[in-house]
Amino acid sequence: MSYALNEVEATAKRAARGAGYDWGLAEEAAKATRWLCAQGLDGAAVLAGLLRAGFAAELSRHLPRSLDGDWQSQAPLCPLGTGAALSDCATQLRDAPRTIGPVAQPAMILPFAAMAARQLGTCVTVEGEGFQAATDGAGLHCEGVLPEAAALLTIRAAGIVSNPKPGRTRAEPEEAAWAALNQFAHKTYAPATEESRLLGAGAGLSDND
Repeated sequence: MSYALNEVEATAKRAARGAGYDWGLAEEAAKATRWLCAQGLDGAAVLAGLLRAGFAAELSRHLPRSLDGDWQSQAPLCPLGTGAALSDCATQLRDAPRTIGPVAQPAMILPFAAMAARQLGTCVTVEGEGFQAATDGAGLHCEGVLPEAAALLTIRAAGIVSNPKPGRTRAEPEEAAWAALNQFAHKTYAPATEESRLLGAGAGLSDND
């Protein structure tokens, strides 16, 4: 099935929150998932893979130990927290490339690279083993296959976006990934109480007929 990008964004936000991310990172996850889908990638599958990893429970273990020099960690880096830091430190890319790793779901870094590109007014390229992706903030040119994990990523303020694909207005996520997002999103719903059931549609427990 296909879904409007607004629906993808709303579901992604609830899913990230249900997985334990705070509202700020949940919003970042939602925007990033939408951006990936607009580029023709399955952002829902990328986010579902990340949420299944359960990084939110111990997020500090999955963030760069230092923002000076290369960004590394013994545990796989969360691309949401790391991507947000990349956007905040975008101007550092003018001075030198940034190397980070290992990174889970590196495709989720791309929307943050796009944010950095818009801030810098230039293309930003993300390169890992077997793939290279360049974005000017709006479009994306990707070569190779984006893996589920990358030992090392190099991010630089350089590159060119040639023949970008037209932006999409709807997403066609993998069925299992979409179901997974909805399962995480369901955790944000308050359980029904006797009072809420009585105030809901219908006659509740009474029958006046």
